[in-house]
Amino acid sequence: MARLINLKTFTDSRGNLTVIERVIPFDIKRIFYIYGVDDSVRGGHRHKKTIQAAICLKGSCKIYNHNDRDAHEFILDSADQCLLLDPADWHQMYDFTEDAMLMVLASELFDADDYIYEPYLGAALPML
Repeated sequence: MARLINLKTFTDSRGNLTVIERVIPFDIKRIFYIYGVDDSVRGGHRHKKTIQAAICLKGSCKIYNHNDRDAHEFILDSADQCLLLDPADWHQMYDFTEDAMLMVLASELFDADDYIYEPYLGAALPML
């Protein structure tokens, strides 16, 4: 099931420095970021093997997650929060603020065959 983790952040008069290494439970093979999103819903899939870590670097967004047993809505609104998504976590990303920038770290390179778009049967989707 998806879970939030707090990233180690060092703060002083010069600002903040947030560290990612040794926290993400996989080797990072792909990095992408989503920004400039209107009122669209992104995602709407799960994976066969890819693990993901989502960090909202600026602004905020919501991520709905369902893993065929549990459903949860996460609000990402701080650059020191990281949402870990297992391959079985069907997810949608939405309610992006105008300035939102969502970075995603992935355990696998892009592979169209790794995506499963159908939500789980009986999954209550969020009211978007």
